[in-house]
Amino acid sequence: MQKKILWIGVALLLVSSLQVNAQSTTQDSTYKKWFVGSTLLMLGNFSKVNNPEYIQLNAGYRITPKDVVQFRFKRSIYSWPIGIPFGPSFDAPGLNYPGHARILAPQIGYQRFWWKGVYTSVYALNAFEKYMDQDKKTIGNGFTLYLDFYLGYQFKFFKGRFFFEPAIGCSYWPVRTNVPESFKTLESKWPNYFIQPGLDFGFNF
Repeated sequence: MQKKILWIGVALLLVSSLQVNAQSTTQDSTYKKWFVGSTLLMLGNFSKVNNPEYIQLNAGYRITPKDVVQFRFKRSIYSWPIGIPFGPSFDAPGLNYPGHARILAPQIGYQRFWWKGVYTSVYALNAFEKYMDQDKKTIGNGFTLYLDFYLGYQFKFFKGRFFFEPAIGCSYWPVRTNVPESFKTLESKWPNYFIQPGLDFGFNF
């Protein structure tokens, strides 16, 4: 399912490049300072394998036309080691945890536009995690600090009211505490970073 989402994002990027005007970074007094949005990654909730039950809400403020601060809230569950890259091992049987983890994660970030719609961004995500065994009983609580880095492009629609931001990103977790040993053993086989797409969209006001 994750591969399907990636292809959907590529298709939307190609369509967007033909139909919309990219964001202008010139000083424009009419630009909208606030926005709300979410991500197309929530389409992964239709998957029957490793369904993430994913929710993401975004809210941001444009300090200037080029500088943006953003707050996000994420909620999800995961049953496979988070460092498994896209490929044959992703969601493969036999690699999953003996249970799952549930996270609630506020996130704050900074986004910088460099040229037209080209941007980079960095986010700090504070994930408060509850670990459950196969009987859905709590076996521990932990914390993970994720640092997310993105390079992307923003497309605007309908006179700048709506936008879509396809991107490529890297998530890295330098801090991870209180992971149950049964989970940690499986995670030790994989790196503590993950290359991922960004498919955010939103509404400016």
